Amino acid sequence: MESRDKKTILLIDDDASLLVTLSDFLKFEGYQVLTADSGEQGLKRLEKVTPDLIILDMSMPGMGGVGFLREVSSSEGKPKYPVLVLTARANMAEFFANVDVDGFVAKPCDPEDLLMEVGRIIFLRSGDDPVSASKPRLGKKKVLLGEDDRMVNENLVLAFTDAGYSVETVFKGPEILEKAIVQKPDAIIVKLVLAGMNGDSVAGMLKEMPNTKDIPVILSDDTGAKVTDAKMTGGRSGVKKFVRSNNSVTLLATIKEVLKG
Repeated sequence: MESRDKKTILLIDDDASLLVTLSDFLKFEGYQVLTADSGEQGLKRLEKVTPDLIILDMSMPGMGGVGFLREVSSSEGKPKYPVLVLTARANMAEFFANVDVDGFVAKPCDPEDLLMEVGRIIFLRSGDDPVSASKPRLGKKKVLLGEDDRMVNENLVLAFTDAGYSVETVFKGPEILEKAIVQKPDAIIVKLVLAGMNGDSVAGMLKEMPNTKDIPVILSDDTGAKVTDAKMTGGRSGVKKFVRSNNSVTLLATIKEVLKG
């Protein structure tokens, strides 16, 4: 790849070994990489270069990732540059409650997963209109599905895709939070009992975060759990509809009802 064709990445992390490892990996994959070991140094780099992507560690001394994002964001919390963030999954809700970023990778991260996110973001943001690139294609409504039974998952994905929806699927509770924050789906279907975090807890956290509080959440359960619909959907539960089934016909009808407006 010729130098003029290379996309520029600004990598900001205070972990010296990780900085070298990821920098070498990304350079090998054809990117031009600039590094900074703090948010302050990252800001100085931005005085001389406009990167195609910033990969930002959130847990750093000094201003840290939060302070850096504040400095490079508009008053509405939108960064002026594409940003892919690295942080411990447990800190995600705190860091992203008021920040609109392009991607999220939990540390420690698989280099191949990071590479996929880098490519996805740069591809989406490389057009003339980066805002429209993040919208569902052909006006499709985007549904985020949290279901850990792979057979049920596949059946639901097939049913929703055939019905004209764009479907993103995950298998663990915390993954729903990650995807919801960065992708902002039109609706979320989540199973009540999931690994890592149950569906009702996921819905409650989504309700508390400004960037996700308006996304309708459908909670599904086919175990016959002795809970009332009012308990699942009342107050600040974050659940729009509680469905006692994981049947594709029932859930498809529910999602149509939720999104009809």
